[in-house]
Amino acid sequence: MNVLALTILISSCLAGIFIACFAAEIRRARRTSPERDSLLPLDPEAPRPPEDLP
Repeated sequence: MNVLALTILISSCLAGIFIACFAAEIRRARRTSPERDSLLPLDPEAPRPPEDLP
């Protein structure tokens, strides 16, 4: 019977993690669009200052 309780506890924890991640993704999706996300790899990186050589 202890195995059943442990299985239910672990399943509940995993379900809670899934729900939290799903809610965070939905919240993030409202701020951005798939079109913008798909173009992010093409966004030019900011130039870095040259490093000082010793």
